[in-house]
Amino acid sequence: MPQSSVAETITQDPPRRLLDGKKRVLASAFAGTTIEWYDFYLYGTAAALIFNVQFFPSGSELGSSLAAFASLAVGFIARPVGGIIAGHLGDRVGRKALLVVSLLSMGIASTLIGLVPNFDAIGWWAAAALVVLRIVQGLSAGAEWGGSALLSVEHAPARKRGLFGSFTQIGSAAGMLLATSAFFTVQSLLTDEQFESFGWRIPFLASALLVALGLWIRLGVSDAPEFKELKASGNVAKAPLRDVLTKHPRVLLVTIGLRLAQNSVFYLITVYMLSYLAKNRGDSTSGVTAVMIASAIGLFTGPLWGWVSDKVGRKRVTIGGIIGVAVFGWIFFAFLDAGPLAFLPIVVILGMNLAHDAIYGPQAAWFAEQFPIEIRYSGVNMGYQLGTVIGGGIMPMVAALLYVVGGHSPWLICGYLTLLCLLSLLAALAAKDPARELALTDPAHD
Repeated sequence: MPQSSVAETITQDPPRRLLDGKKRVLASAFAGTTIEWYDFYLYGTAAALIFNVQFFPSGSELGSSLAAFASLAVGFIARPVGGIIAGHLGDRVGRKALLVVSLLSMGIASTLIGLVPNFDAIGWWAAAALVVLRIVQGLSAGAEWGGSALLSVEHAPARKRGLFGSFTQIGSAAGMLLATSAFFTVQSLLTDEQFESFGWRIPFLASALLVALGLWIRLGVSDAPEFKELKASGNVAKAPLRDVLTKHPRVLLVTIGLRLAQNSVFYLITVYMLSYLAKNRGDSTSGVTAVMIASAIGLFTGPLWGWVSDKVGRKRVTIGGIIGVAVFGWIFFAFLDAGPLAFLPIVVILGMNLAHDAIYGPQAAWFAEQFPIEIRYSGVNMGYQLGTVIGGGIMPMVAALLYVVGGHSPWLICGYLTLLCLLSLLAALAAKDPARELALTDPAHD
């Protein structure tokens, strides 16, 4: 080989391999979180549409709905535990290993949910089995987000962390799109009796195939050089969770607060709206269709907001989204009560893709930027998952109770959402914003 060709190969191949490696990381972040959230969100859709009848029959419609939503909340309560375990191991062992375990455990739990006999077959054992499997889902989801977010952000150039991190975030939109599409397709092809009898199980059973695909992609990535250097130096934290609680409590509270507005409005739209429309408008399909459309658009708006946050800073974008969520809540329920449901997708797009995604798109990068690398997995996991429990996990159940307490009017739900937005606003104001500092320096330098 000529000397010039050898030199050209030496200088060009490493960048090319690096680019291919980054593409693989982004594909892993997107595919893995898509499958994880497909499984996790299937349960939310089923809880709103079918589990109250199949697994939690009671003497009242409210009692059955509350029981189904309580089983949904159990998964959220388990998420911080999964996050703590994964954070400790992820900060000491590595991000990739935990992501493989989380994907496999989620797939097994979801497939088994599709096989659990209902209440008529085995009585309350059915509900108990469902709750146990939901706990496994929660533990898995608690491990997933932090690892996937850090893997993508830590591989990113400094000025593209928001964009790279958004590939983890849009996995949520893609997972919701797959989950709602699966239920929509099954409902469209089967009669109501067939759907209640066996059709609802099909989306859960399909999880096994998706997990196999996700594992194939995820096994081909490695931890970022930044973490490998930390591990090689022997400076990994011995007790990362303790360090988060004792040395970075303020940052932990900030990340918890940043989750409240975004996660609460997400579950109002994607879960509570379905049962609200079915009960008050006699419509169980318009909400699913609207969520499906918004989820598809979210595949583009998530990266868009992540990219914008790289240009102007995370704080500006997030605060705009929080204010949008606070205003949206009041408009949303007024529309659900009296608006023409043909326009529901437009309303949901305003809430999900403009307000919600402005907070969620930059979130992976912003959380990672709050913590030093040696405790980053533990820090982002704990903040993210505790905020999820408070903001979203209990939201459908709280909304159902507030609706009754408010005299079968949603005004208390709207007020509660506004309060959560205020807390998120205070957290956003208190968070540091390295992306803004980079945006103010020479934009040509990376």
